[in-house]
Amino acid sequence: MIRYYAKQEGRLVELDELQTGAWVNIEPPFSQEELNEVAQRFDIPLDFLTDPLDIDERSRYEREEDVRLIIVNTPTLSLNEEDNDGIYITVPIGIVLTPENMLTITPFENPVLQLFLDNKIRNFNPADEQQFVLKILEHTVYRYLNCLKQLNTKRNLIEQELYDSSRNRELMQLLRIEKSLVYFINALNGNELLKIKMKRTDFLGIRHDEEKTDLFEDIIIDNGQALEMANIYTNILNGTMDAYGSIISNNLNITIQRLTLITIILTVPMVIASFFGMNVPVPGAQNPYSMVAIIGLSIIISLATIAYFRRKRMF
Repeated sequence: MIRYYAKQEGRLVELDELQTGAWVNIEPPFSQEELNEVAQRFDIPLDFLTDPLDIDERSRYEREEDVRLIIVNTPTLSLNEEDNDGIYITVPIGIVLTPENMLTITPFENPVLQLFLDNKIRNFNPADEQQFVLKILEHTVYRYLNCLKQLNTKRNLIEQELYDSSRNRELMQLLRIEKSLVYFINALNGNELLKIKMKRTDFLGIRHDEEKTDLFEDIIIDNGQALEMANIYTNILNGTMDAYGSIISNNLNITIQRLTLITIILTVPMVIASFFGMNVPVPGAQNPYSMVAIIGLSIIISLATIAYFRRKRMF
């Protein structure tokens, strides 16, 4: 689906026809034929449109004559609801800068671009491609920070549930959070290197614009903060997983120990009963109170065994 947008009277509106300075947004569904037509119409290499569709594409920038490509990874909710996948994954946004227009292309509906489409982002103009790119990078970082806070909140809730019962469901959710954090760390690392290189090479041509340069520096700082948060949350989660693994193992050992002690205690009367139940003469067998004596002896020995184990703090 290929749509054109421009800013009119302070709001982003969809255009019926392409005009200079418009934002061209390409999102699913689209066909390979449509991508070929876009590449020919805007005179851009086809791989500038196909590379961002690879979910594993790394963050980078590329230039070919007057056309520039920026690929930045953004977080989005995973469409896979299975327990073996992360809650969030990262998907690339392709930003293609031509002399007359700016194009964006994504393999999935992207929450960062959706903010612009819903007119939730102010003070931007698609005709100012430098500012528009910086706004996309800025709100990509904000998206990471928001997702990290949500993951941390979810982790705290799961930990509270684990205090009451250690079930596989909670542990699998922690594993999903851990996978999401791994995706975030890799993507944020790539995004940080991309932004630093773009700033060093002045890829956007903003070196002499102090306002945009300051904004770009703030974006780099925020990206570093998001990366640090992701690393901290990952370390906390790893420590939590290790601690709960040890707790579960220790609880299992205690349970097995108690069952073993109970078995030993119950074995004492069984041995005595088996001894006096043999078909051979035993002392006191003719005494009418022998049954009571045997039961009393079994109880006394069992209680003595319990007292011994308690003194050794095994119960």
